[in-house]
Amino acid sequence: MSVLIYTENAEGKFKKSTFEAVSYARAIAGQNKTNLVAISIGDVSADELALLGKYGAEKVLNVSGEKLKNFVNQAYASIIAEAAKKEGADIVVLSNSFSGRGLAPRLGVKLEAGVADGAVALPEQTGGKFTVKKTAFSGKAFAMVELTSANKVISLTPNAYKIIETPANAVVEDFSAETKASDFSAMIKEIVRSTDKISLPDADIVVSGGRGLKGPENWAMVEELADLLGAALACSKPVSDAGWRPHSEHVGQTGIAVSPNLYIAIGISGAIQHLAGVSSSKVIVVINKDAEAPFFKVADYGIVGDAFEVVPKLITAIKEYKASA
Repeated sequence: MSVLIYTENAEGKFKKSTFEAVSYARAIAGQNKTNLVAISIGDVSADELALLGKYGAEKVLNVSGEKLKNFVNQAYASIIAEAAKKEGADIVVLSNSFSGRGLAPRLGVKLEAGVADGAVALPEQTGGKFTVKKTAFSGKAFAMVELTSANKVISLTPNAYKIIETPANAVVEDFSAETKASDFSAMIKEIVRSTDKISLPDADIVVSGGRGLKGPENWAMVEELADLLGAALACSKPVSDAGWRPHSEHVGQTGIAVSPNLYIAIGISGAIQHLAGVSSSKVIVVINKDAEAPFFKVADYGIVGDAFEVVPKLITAIKEYKASA
């Protein structure tokens, strides 16, 4: 048996979350003393595919084709399932990204596998049991899920597992899988990206603003802070609803769920709906002039002060630090 990792790419380049998932899958393969096989679907260069060996993939199945250049949920699931059967993989790993959340349940059906989505730690394999720790209740809690099926599908929460280099001599093989016309009944014709900046799900650092900033004209300092930190920009739901910021930046229960290493909330009170989408962050910093703001109850670090005084001082301090480094 083996472990199969689906390696998601964006416009031919592997994401950071992909290398996290490969490192995670390599560790699972190590637990089970078996080999790790990666599968890549889309238009990916040979040099990019070779990177997968750096993180422990011993074989890479390369699937290409004009109809597969963009993500096609059902077709990708059929291809990954066929690869799992060919390689005798009883564990399939993927990132719990937008596409991963669509693929995991489909793979579960095709492989008759138990599914653990949103994993945050390596499986515990003791006493014949296979238990996975995962997020639950929109990230407000954790659940320990036991997978009792012969085949298993695990999707890893981005930023939940560090990237580990475990060099292997990855052999790249072209792989052709059988697909049906029905697999392509719904297809993405074009992807138009609204920005070239860091995407929220993949960001290590997120800087987020709320109604405490009083208006869209005051966002320049938030943008400057994000640029200095190499962070993605986010906002609360009331901000996007008011049209101050695009809805693509809205994080929370009804927006994008994020799990960065650092989440900085500026002028956000911390309503439960917002907390549901950011509570998986490793470190939360809150800046708010209201000392009773609910966000402070979950913050690792809090600054009680006016954002219009605190943020400029942070920017100055970061610039001074960078100049002296």
